This record gives sequence, structure tokens and C-alpha cells, in this order.
Amino acid sequence: MAKRLLDVVNLNKEFQVKSDKTFFRKPASIRVLSDVSFELYEGETLSIVGESGCGKTTLGRCIVRGMNATSGQVLYHTEDGGRVDFLSLRGKDFKKLRKEIQMIFQDPYSSLSPRMSVYDIISEPLLANFKLSKSEVEEKVTDIAQKTGLNVSYLRRYPHAFSGGQRQRIAIARSLISNPRLIVCDEAVSALDVSIKAQIINLLKDLQQQLQITYIFISHDLSIVQNISDRVAVMHLGKIVELAHVELLFKQPKHPYTEALLSAVPEPDPDLKKDRIILEGEVPNPANPPSGCHFHPRCAYKTDLCVKKEPELMSIGDGHYVACHYANDLKLRGVNHDES
Repeated sequence: MAKRLLDVVNLNKEFQVKSDKTFFRKPASIRVLSDVSFELYEGETLSIVGESGCGKTTLGRCIVRGMNATSGQVLYHTEDGGRVDFLSLRGKDFKKLRKEIQMIFQDPYSSLSPRMSVYDIISEPLLANFKLSKSEVEEKVTDIAQKTGLNVSYLRRYPHAFSGGQRQRIAIARSLISNPRLIVCDEAVSALDVSIKAQIINLLKDLQQQLQITYIFISHDLSIVQNISDRVAVMHLGKIVELAHVELLFKQPKHPYTEALLSAVPEPDPDLKKDRIILEGEVPNPANPPSGCHFHPRCAYKTDLCVKKEPELMSIGDGHYVACHYANDLKLRGVNHDES
């Protein structure tokens, strides 16, 4: 059993939005994350999936403190066996652990400074977190550039001279240079061509094996998620509605929303016809979520209980967690349902 690296406990994030022009009216509150909880183990890849606006990116940024969570904890298990709340750290304590949790952003074009050379971009985390000589910095930058497939002779060039795939390799090298234990990949391949996506995914998997890195992989592409993940968490309207090992979730989903997402996964066989589940109705408004289960307005299996009572995320065995009143009763289709 792998050691725990992270415990996310009841994480919430709210944004205040002005409701109208009335000066004395309080601003409206939109809850983007609602009591999100899960554990993360060393060396695994946990993917976070869901449609646009479900809170995936906000979750990733709150974990790395790219934005401040409204409430909740991110309990980080240190290498010496201790456990600290990463969100409450300040000053030197925060800086000490900051280098161990890094992030790869979605857009390789806007995440790199056009005023800095590739060498300066990759070496910047070293200069900010360590006291190293010039030769030591150069050695580490050269080593990580080679591991990420970058041409060392091009390190003095600027980002505009590189393609999207090469830029993402630069971003990966920058995130790895401080020897982190956890990397949050926020749609790290969504802006790339299909062939380049495969190269970057294979690179991430190879680096994980070499360097013993843990990934939180945020994506909407379930084909990639199936290839890279150990476990998958499905988010809907700021909540995790299902979490399971990747094989179990893809073959035997237990939440109707997961079933609908899986029905959109393309089949490699062009002769195989697949019934796509089209969700009817509008996506719920996070500023005014529906009563009971937030998915019930678009769920084909809803009952009066779903309208009145919100289900809790409960274990149904084998590391499988579902937030559905009828998780043990529904017979839902997975990706390989035709073969079973």
C-alpha cells in the first residue's frame, strides 16, 4: 500500500459577484467548490474530470495555492513523516514546501514569459528556492532539459522560437527542476495536436517512473484519462460525484453523470455504433443550484428522493465512492459494455 501524500478535506471556494446595480445589496456568492474531499497516494496519477465549469481548474489552483480557498484543508504528508496543512503555512515554512508542489498550466503560449530565454525560465525556480553556484544551476538545467526531450543547444533561445509541443516540454522542465513530489497538470495537453498529445503523455508517464512523481491530472478528454490514470474523480457543479480506480470506473460506472460522460468517449472501431447519451436541460447555475441532487434536472433516473435530498459521497466497496441514492441499484453502461 502506497503512502499518502495528500489529504484534501472539505475544500470550499466561493466567489463574490455583484448581483445588480443596487448599491446596498450584498454581492451574490457563487460556490465553485463544495466540500471536496479525497486522498492522494505517492506515485499515482489521480485524474479530475468533468464538463467545463465544474470546478476542476479551481480545485487544482487551490491545492497549489494559486488562489486562496474559502475554507478546508490540504494536508500534506512530508518526507520525514509529518503532516501539515499546506493552506495555512506562511513565510519560511511555506517557502520550504512550496517547491515540492508544482503546476503545469493549460496554455503553453501564455504560461511562458516572452522576455525570458528558455534557460532563464527553467532555472528561475532553482534561483528562487536554492543557493547554488552558476555551474550547479547549469548542470541541473541541462539534465532536466535532456530528460524532457529539449535540445540543449536551444536553451538560450526565446519561447517564440518553439512549437506548442516544445513549449509544453519547457513548462514541464520548469515544473520538474525543483524536484517536486506532486505536480498538478491542468489540461496540460488540451491545446496540442493529437500526435503531440501522445508524445507529452508518454513523456509524463516516463518521468513519473524515473522521478517517482505524483500527478493530479485535470482533463476533459476521457480517452487520455483512461490511458494515464490510476484513479479518476468525476466532478459536477463543484462536487465529486464518483471516484474509483480507472478500470472500474470505465467498465462499471455507478453515477448517471459518469455514464453520460463515458458515452461520449469515441470508439477506435469505425464500424462499432455507440449510443450517445444526450443530457437534456440546461447546466445548473452554480449561483442558484437545484435542490437535492444537483444533477437531477438532467438525470433520466431521478425520483422524488433525488429532488428533495442531496446524496453524500459514500463508499460502495473496492475503493469506489459514489454520490447517488441508487448507486447499488442502477445498471449503467461503461465504455466496454458491448464486450462484457
